[in-house]
Amino acid sequence: MRQVAEEEHVSMNQFFVTAIAEKVSALKTEVYFRERQARGDIAALDDWLAASPDKPPLKGDEEG
Repeated sequence: MRQVAEEEHVSMNQFFVTAIAEKVSALKTEVYFRERQARGDIAALDDWLAASPDKPPLKGDEEG
């Protein structure tokens, strides 16, 4: 760990604080997406997609 902190030019304390902050952020993000997924409505998405105009993609948005 000390070597990684030195390579990043930070103190061990800063290295640990940053690592903890990144982990907390990842956990909060996971919770957010799980909650958002629970509110999702596939039927509403299908309806929304069906209502969109049938046009070719804009230049640069093509598949492949």
